[in-house]
Amino acid sequence: MPELPEVETVRRGLTPVLVGKRLARVVTYRPDLRVALPEGLAQRLTGRRVVALGRRSKYLLWHFDDATVLIVHLGMSGRVRVFDGPPPPRGPHDHVVFETDAGATLRFCDPRRFGLMALSDKASLDRHPLLARLGGEPLDESFDGAALAARLKGRRGPIKNALMDQSVVAGLGNIYVCESLFRAGLSPRRRAGTVQGQRARRLAGAIREVLDAAIATGGSSINDHRRPSGELGYFQHDFAVYGREGETCPQCDCAGRRSGGIRRIVQSGRSTFYCATRQR
Repeated sequence: MPELPEVETVRRGLTPVLVGKRLARVVTYRPDLRVALPEGLAQRLTGRRVVALGRRSKYLLWHFDDATVLIVHLGMSGRVRVFDGPPPPRGPHDHVVFETDAGATLRFCDPRRFGLMALSDKASLDRHPLLARLGGEPLDESFDGAALAARLKGRRGPIKNALMDQSVVAGLGNIYVCESLFRAGLSPRRRAGTVQGQRARRLAGAIREVLDAAIATGGSSINDHRRPSGELGYFQHDFAVYGREGETCPQCDCAGRRSGGIRRIVQSGRSTFYCATRQR
């Protein structure tokens, strides 16, 4: 599933295509994705101007000139394809199509149909059920060691599981949690509540560094992620630990020691990759 860097990459790619443009035509080709599409979605958005394109956690937020907000989640395989000028024939998985008054066509393509679209209004957006329980945004200036420590205080479970909880930090998933814990030198098994003080400051900084680096390279294209231009992301070539079981990590000679290199364990049904030599 796309994590924060992939969604942010999509937001940045769509911004020049959408912001300031009016939707001249909106067409839905099925009534649902993961859940039912909002009633009258096409009619409500046709003729409206996009005034801003935001992101909250893994959700894209299309802000319109009448204070309507379209909430879009890409799911496992969703992507927004952009065509300037006449587009090719619509594919079988192009479920929602947006045409702008500048002549661009955007198609929401979702083969597995795990994505979703919902409508809100700007005034109540933070209270929307999809967004209300989300934690802090790790790219905001307010996200620092003290804020992270406060969220983790008293938690007895592993730090890996806590960071996967969207009410603690919004937007992180398996890849970027593994990479952030590696950069911070913290074991994924460590009890979350012990990540305070310097450990929390180190982890908050590592999270920001990993996310910034991933966004700069267009995110990670392992399965379905593509930028709106169709280009792949390249951060998967910079993974320190994720998917590298048995290999040497970039910070030590762990593969030559009894540790056997980067390890893979399963936590809450998800693979965790880490260096037992470096991460404590």
